Amino acid sequence: MKRAIVGIMLVLFACTRAGAESSVWKAQKGTTVIYLGGTCHILRETDFPLPPEFDQAYKASQVVVFETDLGKLQEPATRQRLLAKAMYSDGSTVDKHLSAKAYAELSAYAEANDIPLQAFGRFKPSVLMTTLTLMELMKLGVTQQGVDNVYYARVKTDKKAVEGLETVDQQIDYVVSMADGNEDAFVDYSIEEMKTLKKQFELLVGAWRKGDAGKLDELMDEEFRTRQPQIYKKLIVERNRNWLPVIDAYQKTRQTRFVLVGVAHLVGPDGLIETLRKKGYKIDKL
Repeated sequence: MKRAIVGIMLVLFACTRAGAESSVWKAQKGTTVIYLGGTCHILRETDFPLPPEFDQAYKASQVVVFETDLGKLQEPATRQRLLAKAMYSDGSTVDKHLSAKAYAELSAYAEANDIPLQAFGRFKPSVLMTTLTLMELMKLGVTQQGVDNVYYARVKTDKKAVEGLETVDQQIDYVVSMADGNEDAFVDYSIEEMKTLKKQFELLVGAWRKGDAGKLDELMDEEFRTRQPQIYKKLIVERNRNWLPVIDAYQKTRQTRFVLVGVAHLVGPDGLIETLRKKGYKIDKL
């Protein structure tokens, strides 16, 4: 599953400087304007400042919409709920839920990278492998301070209205369950992906910064559609389907909104951009 795990990071949690475009679109129907910003959830210090189109859309909007309530996501109580759902409730360990081959590969990876696997033994594969990938990304200078966090801090300072497309608990459930029924393959491909993580991350964030929708779809969504349809359906199709009525209802208000979601949700045949276009919205890239 080449590039897939980096794609997951940009979808869930988630650049080189180039190009005159960015991953920000303007959707208009009648007099209603909705800006859609495809975000990179995790960035490096060298990736700042962000493309100016993000600020353009932010300043033109009265309401900023995130995937979920980022304030609640950071609360200790929320982290406790995530921790509880991330681990097996029956006290079992990950080796009991993987084949001998998959667990051997995981153990070999952990040993080669001086990772005490026993410290993560009770975590479900989806959370365990996402955590290991984050650890690798941090070695590359990636932090958890991405586009979403930057603008969440700004709206709190500027006292702009904030909304969310899904609840915190809904997002937690997506994270902890995305590999259910596909645990062995998820572990196998995660380990394979981490071998070329730096190169793939550069490709993805480069395409993000340039707003190259075709390349982003190729690198992120196409991989899910063809190699991991279960994850693609759960993380992209299902969530987009849930979000669409909420976004479409914004046209009934007089306020301009800036919707900030992982860029994988915007591009491709199942992306929000194409779906809104089919619903009669005029779409322009900033």
